[in-house]
Amino acid sequence: MPISAASARAAGHLVVTDLSAGYNRVPIIRGVSLTVGRGEVVTIVGPNGAGKSTLVKAIMGVLSALEGEIWLGDARISELRADQVARRGVGYVPQVRDVFEALTVRENLEMGATTVPRRDIGERVEDVIGAYPQLATLMKRQAGKLSGGERKMVAIGRVLMTRPTAVILDEPTAGLSPKLASQLLESYVAGLASRGAAVLLVEQRARHALGISDFAYVLASGEVRLASPASELLARDDLGQVFLGIGQTTHPLSFAAQPEHQISNGERATK
Repeated sequence: MPISAASARAAGHLVVTDLSAGYNRVPIIRGVSLTVGRGEVVTIVGPNGAGKSTLVKAIMGVLSALEGEIWLGDARISELRADQVARRGVGYVPQVRDVFEALTVRENLEMGATTVPRRDIGERVEDVIGAYPQLATLMKRQAGKLSGGERKMVAIGRVLMTRPTAVILDEPTAGLSPKLASQLLESYVAGLASRGAAVLLVEQRARHALGISDFAYVLASGEVRLASPASELLARDDLGQVFLGIGQTTHPLSFAAQPEHQISNGERATK
């Protein structure tokens, strides 16, 4: 199984190696490598058009990889369909269409339990309410009438119904006020990692996201331009430039200078 090369980080659970993907065999992302350990929040930041959505779609099996590998634990998931990736234990919270608007909150949660035995669904719902007590008073509410923050809480709760080992969130704070965005990231997203999941966060609010993250990757023009502990990236004076992918690539924290998470040819040969 591929593992993180960084001793300070948890062993890699969701590992992407040299991944290229795109449309009509034209790559949008090229040679992307990243690692997320269980209990970690890892953030991907970068400008619009950087390839973040393409990366997420490739990991989730919506797009086929042109090159590279994706591992979840000791299972290679690079060639699986989206439903198979989900069954392996990868939860996904999309930016839009995150709830079933015509259904109640409880029905939304139950919709996330399609692979759970019927006898266990009630217990899973109670587990989700235990994680997010605010849901208890919303169970009979129609999801389409919830606030933006409440919708995201329901969307995350629905994902938790399958007890995923990895969770990918695509722009979860989109459309939220700064206050609600902070609450979502600090209470809900960070809470996923505290439950033992490997959390991969794609987020435009770089400072908010880095503040609750363990590690970060800067994606620009389809390539990883920087890989750094989130706290060190947050402390950089040129964070604005780095976010746009135009920071100094010779910085000691740059991806080029620290090519961690690469799997050696010998390791690949044993998979």
